[in-house]
Amino acid sequence: MISNRLTQTFGVEHPIVQGGMQWVGRAELVAAVANAGALGMITALTQPTPADLGAEIERCRTMTDKPFGVNLTVLPTIRAMPHLDYARQIVDSGITIVETAGSNPEPFMELFKANGVRVIHKCTSVRHALKAQAVGVDAVSVDGFECAGHPGEDDVTNLVLIPAARAALDIPIIASGGIGDGRGLAAALMLGAEGVNMGTRFMATVEAPIHENVKRSMVDLSERDTDLILRTLNNTARVARNSVSSDVIRILDQGGVFEDVRELVAGARGRTVYETGDVEAGIWTAGMVVGLIHDIPTCAELVSRMVAEAEQHIAATAAQVVVPV
Repeated sequence: MISNRLTQTFGVEHPIVQGGMQWVGRAELVAAVANAGALGMITALTQPTPADLGAEIERCRTMTDKPFGVNLTVLPTIRAMPHLDYARQIVDSGITIVETAGSNPEPFMELFKANGVRVIHKCTSVRHALKAQAVGVDAVSVDGFECAGHPGEDDVTNLVLIPAARAALDIPIIASGGIGDGRGLAAALMLGAEGVNMGTRFMATVEAPIHENVKRSMVDLSERDTDLILRTLNNTARVARNSVSSDVIRILDQGGVFEDVRELVAGARGRTVYETGDVEAGIWTAGMVVGLIHDIPTCAELVSRMVAEAEQHIAATAAQVVVPV
């Protein structure tokens, strides 16, 4: 058993968080993660409207009586999103754990804190983590360069980012990016984190609501099979390498602008990948950790295996340490 500020603050058994994932963070996955003793997150903006989010939260409650939260990501989108309305729906639904990501969470903090919501903010740099701490979040999830989705523009890996954040912050830190097994959990704890956040690894589980072809593709991918797109637009995203990501990189490297790739990176095409299993239908998110994914377990199997492996690695390492008398 690994117990620390993260497990105690958020009321979970294990220091493992399933981060928000567009089109993937739905009730069936979140409930499975929660029932495994970890912290699952419904992805708010996967739901078309705030009312739909409320319904998804209630659907999740029919599958688990364990704690779970909601991810609210605030980033520029092709279609403007009513983020504050989603935040109000989260509160009205009685959710007490929120993972914010993207922009500064300060505009939402008064609403969340007035309603007893504990906030984890996802950051890609120490300076952003310090700002999040200053506005009152309860923990930060620090994304290293290895992560899927948006790794920021600093290109700092978790081997440096986590200890740098630990030296600067007082609140709990969750390591995000490049983690998919017990060895990664143990390493994150040694670096100064109090838990880990996983997205890509939870996609390759039995309960993940995506097509089996996508899961099998992730098992087959190596750590070198991801692409960084939108770099020239300062909106870098890490995705699984396919013909679409290659086209996006080529167009932008040749001087293209966002309008030239808008249709290629549309979220609706990514949703098609997950629903049909055609991994060439659009952009879909995956982190470098795909190189460590070799099976498709249930969430319960994955979480229990990770914790057991982490405990074994920590104990084995401790046994090698000789303290001079």
